[in-house]
Amino acid sequence: MTHRISRRARMLAASLGAGVLVPFAAAAAAAPASAAAAPQVSCTSAKAGLAAKLQKDITAAVKNRAGTIAVGLYDRTTKTTCTLRATSAYDSASVVKATVLATLLWDAKKHNRYLTSREQTLTTAMITKSDNAATTSLWNQLGVTKVKGFLAAAGMTETKPGANGYWGLTQITVRDEQKLLALLTAKNSVLSDNSRAYELKLMGKVISSQRWGTPAGAPSSVAVHVKNGWLSRSTHGWRVHSIGTFNGAGHDYMITVLTHGNSTMSYGVSTIQGVAKAIHKDLVPATAKSGASVLRYVPTGTPQEASVPAPAS
Repeated sequence: MTHRISRRARMLAASLGAGVLVPFAAAAAAAPASAAAAPQVSCTSAKAGLAAKLQKDITAAVKNRAGTIAVGLYDRTTKTTCTLRATSAYDSASVVKATVLATLLWDAKKHNRYLTSREQTLTTAMITKSDNAATTSLWNQLGVTKVKGFLAAAGMTETKPGANGYWGLTQITVRDEQKLLALLTAKNSVLSDNSRAYELKLMGKVISSQRWGTPAGAPSSVAVHVKNGWLSRSTHGWRVHSIGTFNGAGHDYMITVLTHGNSTMSYGVSTIQGVAKAIHKDLVPATAKSGASVLRYVPTGTPQEASVPAPAS
């Protein structure tokens, strides 16, 4: 049995491509045979020991959690990357609102114009309060063609806009959401510096009841920008997602966690926050270099989010 599991692990590593860390043999041996072929967390880092620690702790955070979980982490400072199911597709729910705003800003840049006062009002409501009506107005204004244009410019080739106006059913992946966050947090030719600053400003002003998920456990010295989403349907149960960027405490990092198959909304939130806490703890340990204890963000115990429009299922 041990030989068969090891062989499967080697086949999985090969299928994921070059540069992937082979999962720890001890973890593979301890896993039941039915779980042997499941995707493994892969981490690489320029900082000695960090990849192995993150791989171990993220794996522990998702272990025994029901549903399907996808994770992405990138820290520019330590050149650290972690992935789990990076190319698996999920219904976006409200997370797509960050892409809608980026599309609007990209299109405005192309036409060398500022956002109108109406657009500023709509985008503020869409991001800070996850307003669905504002999102629908902007989605209809842009049209799917422009959304696809932005996705192409951003290299987000795995993202498929929702059909028939159901923007919340846009198909997203961890890899593409990480590409979006990378565009928002560093100079590039797709979004202007003013555009990036505008979107991050709104993501930094999300109302407290919606600041759950990836910010959980973030050090108080880190600037947090977040967008979350959830949706329940007859297939895959609750989809619960969170994307966030974090800058400070000597780090510049972004986290995406996408989940579905959750029995309840709160179960999905707990899963995401378990992953987030592990990542923040490993990147910024309990005691800072100054010797002072690190204060960490504790999200609301009653998380909220807009459940997006979807056809009857």
